[in-house]
Amino acid sequence: MLAYIIVIYSICGIYMLLNFKRDIQMLQQNSYRISRYYKWLENGDLWSAWRLTDVALLFLVFSTLLDAPASAFVVALTALIKICLILRRKSKKPLVFTRRVWRIYCLTAILGVGAFLTTAICVPRVSTGLYNPIAITLGVLLLISIFSWAIVIIAVWLLKPVEETINRKYYDEAANILRSMPDLKVIGITGSYGKTSTKHYLHRILSEKYDVLMTPGSYNTPMGVIRTIREMMKPYNQVFICEMGAKQKGDVKEICDLVHLDAGIITAVGPMHLETFKTIENVQSTKFELADAIPADGLIVINNDFEACASRMVSNTKALRYGVSCPDGCDYRATDIVYTPQGTSFAVVSSDGFRLELITRLVGESNIANLLGAVVMAIYMKVPAERIRYAVAAIEQVEHRLNIKQTPGGVTIIDDAFNSNPIGSRMAVDVLAHFKGGKRIIVTPGMIELGSKQYELNRDLGTYIGKNVDIAIIVGEYNREALEKGIRSTDFDTANLHIVDSFAASQQLLAQMLRRGDTVLYENDLPDTFR
Repeated sequence: MLAYIIVIYSICGIYMLLNFKRDIQMLQQNSYRISRYYKWLENGDLWSAWRLTDVALLFLVFSTLLDAPASAFVVALTALIKICLILRRKSKKPLVFTRRVWRIYCLTAILGVGAFLTTAICVPRVSTGLYNPIAITLGVLLLISIFSWAIVIIAVWLLKPVEETINRKYYDEAANILRSMPDLKVIGITGSYGKTSTKHYLHRILSEKYDVLMTPGSYNTPMGVIRTIREMMKPYNQVFICEMGAKQKGDVKEICDLVHLDAGIITAVGPMHLETFKTIENVQSTKFELADAIPADGLIVINNDFEACASRMVSNTKALRYGVSCPDGCDYRATDIVYTPQGTSFAVVSSDGFRLELITRLVGESNIANLLGAVVMAIYMKVPAERIRYAVAAIEQVEHRLNIKQTPGGVTIIDDAFNSNPIGSRMAVDVLAHFKGGKRIIVTPGMIELGSKQYELNRDLGTYIGKNVDIAIIVGEYNREALEKGIRSTDFDTANLHIVDSFAASQQLLAQMLRRGDTVLYENDLPDTFR
């Protein structure tokens, strides 16, 4: 009997620990911000079928339907099945076991195991009935699994003083490194979209003349920037390109206060992260925290294609403005743009008569705009024109950002899966529309974090899709209604409109319909926090 109980408790204990891991994974995807994490819980996970199953088991344990050993067996069997499901589940963004994650995980485990052991030691030793020790201890394990999210939040709250102390130590170390390099030129890049691509393009061009370090991947938070400086900065670096993300006011300023900018680029101001920003005016003021932080002898480069950029005046430093679709009032313009299957040719023209002819493998207006911003900064940094021309011709597309590939079967893939926004999504559809000879197919779950405009903007995207593609595959439930309504408002053949529950299901569907010459656009790939 003892061995039986140990096996039951072990299975349930493993299940509890795996639930902690899943919840911490979602916490990480929500940037460790409790408010965002709880909003995700409220949007469906708080009372999901996954947790309700454990609620049903809890009632079974304390019911008279089965005796304690039989109830324990049912609980353990269910937990074992769910363990197998967890282990087989493939996440789009797996949990990254950083030191912070280990601290949170260890503390949640201590709290969970501690609650179980306390119950096992203190429970009255009654052999039968509702108060059977097996029922009580199993009930505690189930309660912990049901409310695993709450224990994770408690752990984060308890660790807050520790994290603040550690972060301050890392902050001071990064600040000291920067102070030891007075000749280092720091260029900040922010924007509602386009900042990562612009960062990569600028890094490639400036590397023709300087030793350049950039923040890798999406290391665009204060701690990401600090980590880059502490772990990657070398004494011989001449330029530091610092990408700055923001989801609320003050985020950009926080990074600027650390790195002390010499110059910067604002790539866009648009309706992104409206769930936290609420208004486009808040987005604008946050992005322009970068411009406000640049000294009088520095430079801010601004994309005037966005009205919220063009309308914001800058008086504290020199400003150069660029544009592709709305070049009026710009210091630099992209003209004579010609798209080909091999890429794009265009000219950079300045208001004072400067002209630079360029050829790039990149396609799409958004990419040309991002490249133009990088070129303007490179000119300011005195990179010779011939070196700019050479670097631009050699630039590879950033992964998952309008990246075009050919399959062995002759199908063209346009990978724009990293992100989706109202401007970029339309431009991606425009790129898809340029491909002729086969079916033009879009696979998308729509756009996220658009606040009160979520439905409207996804419906508008659906309308644009309906007018420009041949086959539309909508993935998931999150924006399904809005996208479908927009598509159906056009003369789109609804026989070519497909609704699937997952990305895997879309791949199965594509495998049946794709033929040589077809083109597929993957527009956005929502993380696990969205369904």
